[in-house]
Amino acid sequence: MKWIEESRLTLRLALPLMIGQLSQMLLGVADTLMIGHLGVTELAALTFANSLFHVPFVFGIGVLTAVSVFTSNAKGAGDTEDARSSCRHGVMLAAVVGVVCFALAWWVSMRLDFFGQPSGVTARTTVYFRILMASIVPGLVSIALKNHADALNRPWSPFWIFLGGVGLNVFLNWVMIYGNLGSKALGFEGAAWATLISRSAILVVMLVWLTRTKGLAEWVPDDWFKPPVFDEIRRLLSIGMPASVQMLFEVSAFSVAGLWMGLFGPVAMASHQIAITLAGTAFMIPLGLSMALTVRIGTADGAGERDRLRPIMFSGWFLVAGNALLVGTSFMVFGRWITSLFTNDPEVIALSASLLVIVGIFQVVDGLQVASASMLRGLHDARVPALIGLVSYWLIGLPVSGWLAFTFGVGACGVWWGLAVGLGLACMTLGPRLWRQVSRAHLGV
Repeated sequence: MKWIEESRLTLRLALPLMIGQLSQMLLGVADTLMIGHLGVTELAALTFANSLFHVPFVFGIGVLTAVSVFTSNAKGAGDTEDARSSCRHGVMLAAVVGVVCFALAWWVSMRLDFFGQPSGVTARTTVYFRILMASIVPGLVSIALKNHADALNRPWSPFWIFLGGVGLNVFLNWVMIYGNLGSKALGFEGAAWATLISRSAILVVMLVWLTRTKGLAEWVPDDWFKPPVFDEIRRLLSIGMPASVQMLFEVSAFSVAGLWMGLFGPVAMASHQIAITLAGTAFMIPLGLSMALTVRIGTADGAGERDRLRPIMFSGWFLVAGNALLVGTSFMVFGRWITSLFTNDPEVIALSASLLVIVGIFQVVDGLQVASASMLRGLHDARVPALIGLVSYWLIGLPVSGWLAFTFGVGACGVWWGLAVGLGLACMTLGPRLWRQVSRAHLGV
């Protein structure tokens, strides 16, 4: 019954990570709620901007998962120098990726009409998108620092820092969108400025906490500006790039789905934004669990305690599946009431509720696939999962989406059913691979 004890240990580490991930999604929820009251066009523009933003942002997050892997390995082996190197080079990598993504996004923002969205939506998106993309730089650097702290089993302080950032974002939304406290009402663009300021504040506080906390000095870089060691960058990229590509395949599939919604009109786009916001919020719980599982698998492997790998794997699957059943049932039963909190438009409520039924159905396979992929990453297995992501989401999931939506006229719901098929295939292939890799590690192969 070791897996029961491992479940307890996983939950202890995962709790602040899950709440922390949920708090980050609350940034999007707050924006959706506040912008939703400005009108359907603004909500559709938010969908469009987020569809474009999430692709580079998730790419950067994927690259930075390597910080969790190598810091947890170093923690298990008691190697402080390796942990410091992982943190310093992770921060450098985050800054470079963020700047490059922002530069590319500025170029893309000059040709938003290329994506075929309604002209009114495109016109409202440009400025918001540019400001939002500027926030990717402090956002990614703070995530690199958080991954390092989480892997050192110090998740609570980053949790409170990121939660404080959420509170600041909500407050600034209230001030800048609506013009409260004597501020000029910036409307839609005010939400983007609030996000940029909040993410910058999170980064500053994370740096202060890491560099001034007792007990972390030997695990934190003493000189952040030393020239990079390119072998260390390559080592991070050996795990981070395939992990990023795998995550990118999944998220980009959902982003393409968001763009397809523009072909069905503003109601479909607004409904998709509500559904994707709720689905993404629910996903933060298995994602937080998966982050903890990456650290726990990586720490056990680094310490040579390979007899613990199988119980950790079972505990992860059990926790993810239990949560998915609860959340999925809630979406299917209370979907219409939940969506009514975001808008008063009856068409948007009806379509959003239908999409949430599909979200509820694929909760289990979605949670299991991300947990399996994260544990594989902790074992330095990232290239084959990336290939599985390509096949599942782009070669099967999206074609099925297009087939159902356009050929058979199922519309917006058809797009989401195709995504569910891709998630199911990923689950059925990543799970068995994890089982084989854990068995091989247990046998010392």
